[in-house]
Amino acid sequence: MKVTVVGAGAVGASCAEYIAIKDFASEVVLLDIKEGFAEGKAMDLMQTASLNGFDTKITGVTNDYTKTAGSDICVITSGIPRKPGMTREELIGINAGIVKTVSENLIANSPNTIIIVVSNPMDTMTYLVHKTSGLPKNRIIGMGGALDSARFKYRLAEALEAPISDVDGMVIGGHSDTGMVPLTAHATRNSIKVTEFLSEERLEQVKEDTKVGGATLTKLLGTSAWYAPGAAVSALVQAIACDQKKMFPCSALLEGEFGLSDLCIGVPVILGRNGIESIVEIELSDAEKAHMAASAEGVTKTNGLLDV
Repeated sequence: MKVTVVGAGAVGASCAEYIAIKDFASEVVLLDIKEGFAEGKAMDLMQTASLNGFDTKITGVTNDYTKTAGSDICVITSGIPRKPGMTREELIGINAGIVKTVSENLIANSPNTIIIVVSNPMDTMTYLVHKTSGLPKNRIIGMGGALDSARFKYRLAEALEAPISDVDGMVIGGHSDTGMVPLTAHATRNSIKVTEFLSEERLEQVKEDTKVGGATLTKLLGTSAWYAPGAAVSALVQAIACDQKKMFPCSALLEGEFGLSDLCIGVPVILGRNGIESIVEIELSDAEKAHMAASAEGVTKTNGLLDV
């Protein structure tokens, strides 16, 4: 199993690290445009192998896509990260050109690959790959919902004063501060709905804290977060590589599901060896449907800024 991660910055390097530590891939190729940067990150990570007990080979390369040939899964993290005060949508002009070029180079060397898009604005970048790559829709996946759901569960556990292993929950919708749809009514603590434990007001606070989770970290760190995004990507890669048939909310191309078409947005999917094995349609309340429709409208508006 060969995995390529494009972009050796904080998110890409964390992604490569988590994949290697889980030890299910034979090789991870880390690629960057900055001379020697990916090579240095790869060498540093390989020097942890004996300490962390993994045998995955991590190879760093500078802009040489021939070294990515035969990759089963490719992850695109490249692009400029958010700065304090920036929205994900403001990144579109620069990142669209980067993502289009990167995806073309990856597919030229690995035509049977599955692509996971991390670059922001993530739903629109995922849509761009669909429009320009020629890959079947099951092999193009946007990461955002997996990360947003992890942040949602963190906030739920905080509110419940419970261990996070007790908590389950999901965020669908667009990967943006206004587009996320945290499904509080579906969230549980050991199969018991969290509405049994938390007031409506506290759940509303959890929802709002989740939606600005990325912006909160950007303000604190001065740039985008990297540990949780890297971990979210590694979980998706593992589900595909190991054919786990696990359910994650991911940005997928919709063709009528949830009443939406011709856009990529976060919905529950089953991930396995073929990428997106199926989209899981769940029953939403009227309020959730309205929020999802508004989120889709926002994503569609951002998609309109693409030159495709």
